[in-house]
Amino acid sequence: MSGDRQQDTYTQATTPRRQLLAAAALAPVLAGVGYAGHADPTGKAGTGSSPLEPVHTTLADWKGVAKALGRPGNMMRDTAYHTGFPREDLRVVSYGITVTPGLALGSHVAFVRYDDGSTMVMGDLVVAESELQQVTDTLQARGIEQTAIHKHLLAQAPDIWWTHVHAHGRDPVAVARGLRAALDRTGTPPARKPGPPKAVDLDTEGIDAALGIKGYRDDNVYKCVFVRRETITDGGMVLPAGVGSSTAFNFQPLGGGRAAISGDFAMVADEVQEVLTALRQGGISLVELHNHGLTDEPRLFFTHFWAVDDAVALARALRPAVNASNIRPAG
Repeated sequence: MSGDRQQDTYTQATTPRRQLLAAAALAPVLAGVGYAGHADPTGKAGTGSSPLEPVHTTLADWKGVAKALGRPGNMMRDTAYHTGFPREDLRVVSYGITVTPGLALGSHVAFVRYDDGSTMVMGDLVVAESELQQVTDTLQARGIEQTAIHKHLLAQAPDIWWTHVHAHGRDPVAVARGLRAALDRTGTPPARKPGPPKAVDLDTEGIDAALGIKGYRDDNVYKCVFVRRETITDGGMVLPAGVGSSTAFNFQPLGGGRAAISGDFAMVADEVQEVLTALRQGGISLVELHNHGLTDEPRLFFTHFWAVDDAVALARALRPAVNASNIRPAG
């Protein structure tokens, strides 16, 4: 985005007095939004010992959110409204491989309605290093939490960062506007009409057989997604399967049956070492080990990975790590 774009008032404050004035000006705005990260400072949104349960919604329930985000989304298992923002404007190279948006450059957010009428939002934004601080300032001004800031790729050029976001409250359109404001601080392009389905030049049946899953094509990438078998809560709210807790493998074809793979494992603490060992024994490079959330139960850890080889051989190398974690294929 152009450096000439007007900055938010609070980012211009350079003295303590001006910072206090800026904070005072923002206070009524944030109060109107109704989003302050978690619903309750204890992190327990439910009443008593019962966590809040997600409720089924339809696309019609999210028309205001779609308008605020500036593009349509889709429903995931009738409970999560999901919108992707592929960074088609970026040309990122890792170890000589040009990374496509479907492999590792897709921002996305998910909105989930709960049985108390509130909405939780989780997502992951892909930002260039030159964009990160302005995006951070905009999220903070809109009362949207960042729960992780890290990288998904090794030896990348230019430097790209991933920031996980979280909000909970009763006005999902307000938080959608906040997310849109943050995305407007980046070069994320407008939505485009999807083109005809592209063939994926990989042995997808061999990949499925090796992993024990049925994957799917997404643009020019083959994806295999697993979810945790146990119930995961965050801030006293039950997460729908896959939201904030999925294990995902992305295969980008390189020709001749070869692929670059990027993805991450969702693990509980006592699975971490076995999964990391299995990945390395399969010749797969580890990128980072970190958390994506702040109050998830059980506590989840994520490891991002990278490898280039025959696609079916890579799938076979991933299988022992799959077997070491309590996950199942996403429905």
